[in-house]
Amino acid sequence: MGEEPDESTVAPFKRRRFLASAAVAAGAPTAVAGTAQAAAPAADAVAGGPAADAVAGAPAAQGTVQAAAGLGSVARLMAVPEDSRGVAWLRSALQVAVGLELATIPPYLCGWWSIKDQRGEVARMIRRIVGDEMYHLGIVCNLLVAVGGRPQIKAAAPVFPGPLPGGVRAGVTVYLSGLTRPFVRDVMMAIEAPEVSLARSVQASPTVGEFYDGMLAAFRAVRPDLSTRGQVAQHIDSDELRPVRTLDDVELAIEIIREQGEGTDSSPTDSFSDDRPAHYYAFGEIYHGRALRRTDDGWRYVGPPVPFPDVRPMAPVPVGGWRNTPAHAGGLLFRFDAMYSTVLDSLDAAWAGGGHRALGAGIRTMRGLEEPAVELMEIPIPSGRGTYGPQFRALRRPRR
Repeated sequence: MGEEPDESTVAPFKRRRFLASAAVAAGAPTAVAGTAQAAAPAADAVAGGPAADAVAGAPAAQGTVQAAAGLGSVARLMAVPEDSRGVAWLRSALQVAVGLELATIPPYLCGWWSIKDQRGEVARMIRRIVGDEMYHLGIVCNLLVAVGGRPQIKAAAPVFPGPLPGGVRAGVTVYLSGLTRPFVRDVMMAIEAPEVSLARSVQASPTVGEFYDGMLAAFRAVRPDLSTRGQVAQHIDSDELRPVRTLDDVELAIEIIREQGEGTDSSPTDSFSDDRPAHYYAFGEIYHGRALRRTDDGWRYVGPPVPFPDVRPMAPVPVGGWRNTPAHAGGLLFRFDAMYSTVLDSLDAAWAGGGHRALGAGIRTMRGLEEPAVELMEIPIPSGRGTYGPQFRALRRPRR
């Protein structure tokens, strides 16, 4: 999804603010708390999907930053007192953010690849969001390198189905499937749900937006030296990934992630001329089948029709992955997972000194994943409904 950047033609950070957090700005209800399967959105309500703000199982961390740093839990990281959040805390938090951004890409790719007409509106919407998530992943990797860390991308690759990394949005199970309305509601919208929900439990799990706010506050308080050595510059879809050099760059980078995706809280009155809906609202348009428009009683999905596309019936990947597969499907699964592993290795290499060449190689290999994925989606499951699909398993290199 990217090539070597043309410095003269692309702005350092492209901003999109259209309809971000329209529901919150207009006072409309957002999603209820609980499991992803528990919410059934009304057809004319903005929320349309679950916030899945349930309990965080981890107790609050007490004491040193080091005690929180090794736990990989957003709740424990956020429990560290603000005056104890130094550079080590930032490195730990940014590594969790790497896992969070990476976890969104496989389910979105499955939904996108399952659409038969790739020129249609819904396919183009999801493809744009995949590009945004790749951009967000690049941003947090650059931020981590800027404070002296090294992203561990392959190590952060999640297993599907499973929870979001770091314990955010407890109750949401992220699974892989072809595009269906329940998948849009229970996975895509659940991941991207805005900050405010109709109900939160007393021990609500931290949201992605709160987590990024905490990181930004730590950057402002610590004001760490930012090194550009090892950061990567790359054109990713319509955005330009560039090194983070100043605190202003940090603030804008985190603002972009929040405005385009999870935890958005800006107002539609702040929109730019080329802006598009934040991810939650784009997915809401797919789910409701209508564009989001402002009405006298708030934001509603009452705009022009957004027809649900004709899709390949990829069944949800089961716990443990596909088993007892026909030989052809098994070969495709292994080929896909080997290519996916190469993508992750290339991403790791990019922020370990390989720079834009390694990142470009990873992006090119990622494009090649579509062919075996679509071929899998054409193979019926012998003992069940639907077809196979990619399971995004990272293959580990054997130790020598």
